[in-house]
Amino acid sequence: MLILGIDPGYDRLGLAVIQKLPHQKETLLESCCITSAKQDEFSRRLATLGEPIVSILNRLPIDGIAIENLFVTKNQKTATRVAEVRGMILYLAGSKKIPVIEFTPPAIKLAVTGFGRADKKQVTAMAQKLLAIPPETKRLDDEFDAMVIALAGLAHASTWLK
Repeated sequence: MLILGIDPGYDRLGLAVIQKLPHQKETLLESCCITSAKQDEFSRRLATLGEPIVSILNRLPIDGIAIENLFVTKNQKTATRVAEVRGMILYLAGSKKIPVIEFTPPAIKLAVTGFGRADKKQVTAMAQKLLAIPPETKRLDDEFDAMVIALAGLAHASTWLK
C-alpha cells in the first residue's frame, strides 16, 4: 500500500510517500518540500506546487492521499490561499480517482503519538521511530509533517481505503 501524505501550504508544501508491506515497518519512499516563489503570480505558484504531485501520481500507484485540514487562522488571505492549494490537490486526486482522507492537526498528532497536543519535536521523533527513513541531508519540518500525515492515513486505512 502506498500513501501520499501532503502538508499543504503555498509558500512551502510538504510531500511524503510511505509504503506499507505486510509484516514490515512502514518505509519512506520519498519526501520533499516544494517552495513557490513569492514574486510569482498565484496561478504560477499553484503550478509550481502541483507539478511534483502530478509527477508522483503518474510515477507511483498511490492507493490514497492523506492531507491536513485547513486550520483556522487570523490571516484570511493566508487561509484562502491554502484553501486554494488544497482545492488543487483535491482536484488532482479526483482526476486520478484516488481516495482522500483529511485530518485536523490534533487528529494527526493523536494517530502518531497518542497525544493530540504533542509538540513538533515529539511528532518528529515519533516519525523517525515509526518509519524506516533512508539517510539524507537535513529534512524540513514540512517533510516530517507530510510523513506523519501519511502515517495517520495508514493508521486509518481500513476506514477509508477499500
